[in-house]
Amino acid sequence: MNKKLVAALAVIPLVGALAGCSYGSSNEPAAQPDENGEVTVSIGTTEESQDYWTVLKDAAAEEGITIETVQFSDYTQANPALDSGEIDLNLFQHLQFLAEYNVGTDSDLTPVGATLVVPLGLYSKKHTSVEDIPQGGSVAIPNDPSNQARALLVLQEAGLISLTGGGNSLSTPADIDTTASKVTVTPVDAAQTILAMDSVDASIVNNNFVADAGLDFESSLFKDDPASDAAKPYINAFVARADDADNETFQKIVDLYHTPEVEEAVLEGSGGTAVIKDEDGAELQEILSGIEDNLREKAKS
Repeated sequence: MNKKLVAALAVIPLVGALAGCSYGSSNEPAAQPDENGEVTVSIGTTEESQDYWTVLKDAAAEEGITIETVQFSDYTQANPALDSGEIDLNLFQHLQFLAEYNVGTDSDLTPVGATLVVPLGLYSKKHTSVEDIPQGGSVAIPNDPSNQARALLVLQEAGLISLTGGGNSLSTPADIDTTASKVTVTPVDAAQTILAMDSVDASIVNNNFVADAGLDFESSLFKDDPASDAAKPYINAFVARADDADNETFQKIVDLYHTPEVEEAVLEGSGGTAVIKDEDGAELQEILSGIEDNLREKAKS
């Protein structure tokens, strides 16, 4: 995440603020039980409409935990809201995206429990197979650095582009070998990849936007393998401020997420495409640290 993007974040209105929500400051411990042992936890997300939230909220309520979801319209809002203490946790991002944010803003937001990996798929309104996409065709991809790199890797695996040196989780469109590639790419905001399908041959669309747009997950022309080692940077996680990494309530929420009832709802919401992950905070933090180190090394070169 570059300095221009960080500066832009300052002028983006936070959904929580617009709704009149205030959950304390980052200088105070998050989500402390009241005198009755009950606690309220605010969680930022970009997919509040998913049915699993109702199942998770009901399970948490039985444990004396009230979960309040705060919906954000795009990926740039939920980390600044967490950093500033407007929410207690967020659940919308994978580790690569979190690393980009932390390094770009000198922050230390911390994963506290894994949730899942979802495939990243290629969708089209004009073609029914990858082979049908013509030479010189165009593909829209998410423009945020972490999802953009993954999208490029998906397109390479599909045989539509070639990345110099084979590519990695830090690849950019500048790494495309245009002479060896079948298509050109058009980076757009992740939330706009669905709309872009009307004007391009295909779009790489993040799973949560697929669901919200009413597309069929099975209609993707191609998708990556979420169970592979290469997918580790794309493990999604509950994320907290570093001071709250060991918060017992947050750990309880992670545990509740991994109950059969919630996992079943999560998988149903993903169209059966997600792979549940159960890495704990320490494992996730190790993966995150490696990604952040790579980002800092790249910035030096």
